[in-house]
Amino acid sequence: MKNLEIKARVKNFNEPQKVIKKFGAKFINRGRQIDTYYVVPNGKFKLRKLNQKNGELIFYKRKESLNPRWSDYFTFHISKPDKFNKFLQQIFLTQVVIDKIRTFYRYKNARIHLDKVVKLGNFIEIEVEVKNGELQAKKLMKELLNYLKIPKKNFIKKSYSDLL
Repeated sequence: MKNLEIKARVKNFNEPQKVIKKFGAKFINRGRQIDTYYVVPNGKFKLRKLNQKNGELIFYKRKESLNPRWSDYFTFHISKPDKFNKFLQQIFLTQVVIDKIRTFYRYKNARIHLDKVVKLGNFIEIEVEVKNGELQAKKLMKELLNYLKIPKKNFIKKSYSDLL
């Protein structure tokens, strides 16, 4: 799968939440996510623990030098993430563990995340899924950035794993 994404620092979530609700994004959920990143030869590979019973394996590649940036990714849903993590630690070295509270909204084919990341602070992430072509993804990203008025100086060109 492919998406177009940005990540930016925010002081707090008050203004972004007002704007997100105003333009009609749908609240999906809020919860803790623990992402364990593993050392791999290329790209990023992580196990996301959603709760005691559910998780996801996520692998992605993207050029970190651009904003917005294109990302190719693959996900695989798993059960028993703690047990699966023990298995993966027999194969891969752990790079870093990211602990965050994520509030998730959806608008058309975009995912909007408000992340409170332990040791890093508050961030907004927009991920526009390429479902109707790259041009539509670019237009939707531009629309969302116009709504949210995120200063370009706040954009981050790294994964949370690279910031710690």
